[in-house]
Amino acid sequence: MQGQLARRVRWGGCGNVHAERDVTRRVLTQSLQERREVYKYTGKGTNYNAQAMQLPEIKEIREEYKDIHSQVLQDVLRRVEKTFKDFFKRVKAGKKPGYPRFQGRSHYDSFCYPQAGFSIKNGRLELSKIGHVKIKLHRKVVGTIKTCTLKREGERWYACFSCEVERVPRMPYTDVAVGIDLGVSKLATLSSGDVIENPKHYRRAEKTLAKAQQALSRKKRGSNRRKKVVQRVAKLHRKVRNQRTDYLHQWSRRLVNTYETIVFEDIAPANLSRRAKPKQDAETGQYLLNGASAKSGLNKSILDAGWSQFIAFCEYKAENAGRVQVVKVDPRMTSQICSECGTVVKKTLEERWHSCECGCELDRDHNAAINIKHLWLGRSHQEAQAS
Repeated sequence: MQGQLARRVRWGGCGNVHAERDVTRRVLTQSLQERREVYKYTGKGTNYNAQAMQLPEIKEIREEYKDIHSQVLQDVLRRVEKTFKDFFKRVKAGKKPGYPRFQGRSHYDSFCYPQAGFSIKNGRLELSKIGHVKIKLHRKVVGTIKTCTLKREGERWYACFSCEVERVPRMPYTDVAVGIDLGVSKLATLSSGDVIENPKHYRRAEKTLAKAQQALSRKKRGSNRRKKVVQRVAKLHRKVRNQRTDYLHQWSRRLVNTYETIVFEDIAPANLSRRAKPKQDAETGQYLLNGASAKSGLNKSILDAGWSQFIAFCEYKAENAGRVQVVKVDPRMTSQICSECGTVVKKTLEERWHSCECGCELDRDHNAAINIKHLWLGRSHQEAQAS
């Protein structure tokens, strides 16, 4: 059985890579403009095949296109095709469609070699039409490299490899299931009683970020000083993102190595972190207090925790292990129902301790984690307790 793994390495970048990024950005812009004009004058759209057939003719007109590997150009057109497919899918679903937009230099940061045109030799990355680039290979690339994506993050460039590897099943240390309740003050509480603390990386860097953002707002647009501060802000955000990703990688690996079944709440962080809706007085039309300030702080904490990323890391690691499964259950009432007797004990969000008449006394999140595990087992609370 085979699976996909992603690896990325870093290097300082070079002039040829920057030039190729600019050319591929123009290809994307021109293909998008062509689609707009074709629809405007004919009432019908075009597709990837029609645009790809024009590439040889365009290369004869635009000399700079000859310095780009053919598959890189084709991949740019596939991006445009996917963007329009996603746009029409959102239209049919009744969502906010968001028509595909042109990409400026500061927003277009990657291009891909989808099949060929790259190789790694003696600590250097060989790229067709670009040359040899020295890379910092932080670990050995395992398996067969399928694609190579060159991505810029601030002043750094990364080579991201998608590799096909043989899947080796891994047995977890135990054959038990664990329920996990995700939170803000604590990242996760397990049904076993263990707690994964929330380091709150963004909150800790918030003051430093605020100062950098203030310095950015004082700089004149287009100036070199502003560009330097933009890089500083991007670097701070990148550090927070890397810290969060590393922390979630470590804990997702521990969970997958320990438990055979990991049960999460089926939640949608994007819905939970929506802005508070404005409230108006029916008679006067004046806006009333709606708790937007408190909701904004809660939204920031939810996004800082990275719930979706944590679940995604557990899912792909479990799939790669082969013997571990990640499942989701409906979280309704898991915080209110007693895990001992099944009685509904109403609690406000501020009440962090579960206390029931049956004598059950434990942390609110621990109680919810046990209920989450019971829900996956498909048994009533009384049956789960009796076993």
